Amino acid sequence: MKKLLFILLVIFGLQTQAQVNWCDSVSYTTLPQQTLTVIGNSSLSNMVDSITWSWQACNSTLCYSGSGDTASFVNILSTDTVKVCYDAYICFMGATYICMDCDSLVYNPNSYQWELMSAQPVGIKELIVDKINDGKMYDLLGRELFEVSTGTIYIKNRKKYIR
Repeated sequence: MKKLLFILLVIFGLQTQAQVNWCDSVSYTTLPQQTLTVIGNSSLSNMVDSITWSWQACNSTLCYSGSGDTASFVNILSTDTVKVCYDAYICFMGATYICMDCDSLVYNPNSYQWELMSAQPVGIKELIVDKINDGKMYDLLGRELFEVSTGTIYIKNRKKYIR
C-alpha cells in the first residue's frame, strides 16, 4: 500500500517550493571612525520593490533613532558600549517582510573601528562541593527518615536507593 501511494505521488508530481528567508540577505557595517555610522547592506536591492531601514542606537542612558540605509549617531561617544538595532522593511510583490537584529558594539581605538562586543570571561572560580556523608536517610521530599519500609525510595549520602 505504501509503495502504491508513493508511486501515485511521483506520477502526479510532488511539488515543493524552496522557502526564501529575506532576512538572510540583510546586514550592516560601520564606518572606521569615532562617530558611530551604520550602513545597511543588502544583496536584495535590485530584486525587491523597496527596502526601508529604521535604526536605534542606545548607550547606558539614552536611545537615539535614525532612518535610511545610512545613519550617524553623533551623541554616541567612543567610550560607550552601544546596543545597535535595525528594522529592515522589505516590500516585494505587495507583501512586507520585516527583518530585525540587535548587536552590542564597542569602539576599538587600535583599529579605529566599532566592533561586536564579545563576552570574555573575566575569571573562573572552581566550585568546591562539600559532601556530607552522615548516613542520614531522606525521602524524595527531603524529610528525614528514621526507618525505611519495603518498596520505598530514599536518599542516603547523595544516592538514591529502593528498599
